[in-house]
Amino acid sequence: MTTPIPIKAHRGSPDENAPHILVVDDDSRIRDLLARYLQDNGFRVTTAIDAASARATMRSLSFDLLILDVMMPQESGIDFARSLRNESHVPILMLTARAEPEQRIEGLETGVDDYLAKPFEPRELLLRVSNVLRRGGASPASGEVRMGEFVFHVSRGELKRENETIRLTERERELLRYFAQRPGMPVSRHELAKDADSGGERAVDVQINRLRRKIEHDPANPVYLQTVRGKGYILYPE
Repeated sequence: MTTPIPIKAHRGSPDENAPHILVVDDDSRIRDLLARYLQDNGFRVTTAIDAASARATMRSLSFDLLILDVMMPQESGIDFARSLRNESHVPILMLTARAEPEQRIEGLETGVDDYLAKPFEPRELLLRVSNVLRRGGASPASGEVRMGEFVFHVSRGELKRENETIRLTERERELLRYFAQRPGMPVSRHELAKDADSGGERAVDVQINRLRRKIEHDPANPVYLQTVRGKGYILYPE
């Protein structure tokens, strides 16, 4: 996997609410090039050298997209994707040095969302990443999410019910922004509590309950902001 990837960096600074991508590739040069290019184009990026490292990272962090190399030692990208689909629906973009139909079909059967053959053009990478994120439901930072009669405007951090503005604390605004960037994806308590000012995982539970009282008709039986047992919370906007 020494195929060069002609990547030219673009200036940019990832927003804290930008989609978070996990790049998994055992080739350090490709891994670093991908990370730098995606970061320069506004994405938050974490890297892993193999499937085992990716699993360890995913226990504590939530991601909007995995960019996964097919050919890796110990466990191939396809095998990793197959096992991952038993517990997660995170979108996967597979990188491959080969483009045989059989390999693409095998990957798609395991739940891979898209394929990209090396070498590739940087613009194609960005287009495919954007398309996969859009299909997966990740919201742009300037978008909005609707929860029944409530609408949350992500960029403004504003929650409205028709023409009425619902007052949010700064922490409630941060939580809604975080969930809005990951609709339909479980977010762990650990990830929500990593901010030093959050007060820890127990405080997260309290904050979630308060937020539910503002967006749910029946906070005890939430429709939109639900608990995922053993994992954390998940937002199901309309």
